Amino acid sequence: MASLKELKGRINSVKSTQKITKAKQMVAAAKLRKAQAAAEAARPYAERMAAVMTSIAGKVVGSEGAPKLLAGTGSTHRHLLVVVNTDKGLCGGLNANVVKAAVAKAKALQSEGKEVAFYLVGRKGRAPIRRAFPDKIVANFDTSEVRDPGFEEASKIAGELVEMYDNGKFDVAHLIYATFKSALVQEPTDQQIIPVPATADANAGSGGAAVEYEPDEEEILAELLPRYLNTQIFGALLEISASEQGASMTAMDNATRNAGELIQKLNIQYNRSRQAAITTELIEIIAGAEAL
Repeated sequence: MASLKELKGRINSVKSTQKITKAKQMVAAAKLRKAQAAAEAARPYAERMAAVMTSIAGKVVGSEGAPKLLAGTGSTHRHLLVVVNTDKGLCGGLNANVVKAAVAKAKALQSEGKEVAFYLVGRKGRAPIRRAFPDKIVANFDTSEVRDPGFEEASKIAGELVEMYDNGKFDVAHLIYATFKSALVQEPTDQQIIPVPATADANAGSGGAAVEYEPDEEEILAELLPRYLNTQIFGALLEISASEQGASMTAMDNATRNAGELIQKLNIQYNRSRQAAITTELIEIIAGAEAL
């Protein structure tokens, strides 16, 4: 049985930890409002951009002179998984869930005879992917020195991906990240970004209405394709940022509650040990008095 001094030390240690988790929870809650607002504000633009792109793509796919980002390389053998994780921990199972989705996607592609490589954004999640696929990580993008990764970082990532694509490093790229649903739910998402997926219905992005584009679709695509890619990656960065704060707030709340329960149990154990020690001393005093 632990001594009273040891129990007192453990109680003080857990109280110190509880103060840290409580402070971290409050910080995450404050940051969550801003991150959630940014993620939700970006969704309509990203969704409408995707709808317009698929509408135009449906009209020009397969035509001569279609951009490579739309037409593809003519093969779907080599796949690049762009996995977006956080740079900081203490956010529950968020990164583990994203990594799990990425690994499952990679294994599914390999079972189909495809080649798989990884482009990792964020520091967390690198170790488990490196253990599972030690020779498949082709590049890392570090966002740890940026307080809030934004459109500039998204543009750099998109630029590197386009350069790799033009150099024949891969045929298809998938973006894997966590979509923020609530502080309790962050859903892993898998989205193909290169080549831009096209729908069979040329009017899919316009609600079934016939749409004429001026200038022609090829010129519009030349302008919109890079912006589309930047927008999708930027949206993923915003989603993972909001997911990080929501998961962190929930995890720290659970940790604070668990610390409180542990303190209560340790206090009970401390009081019982102290009571037993006092009882033992009283018995020794009474026994000594009777002996005299």
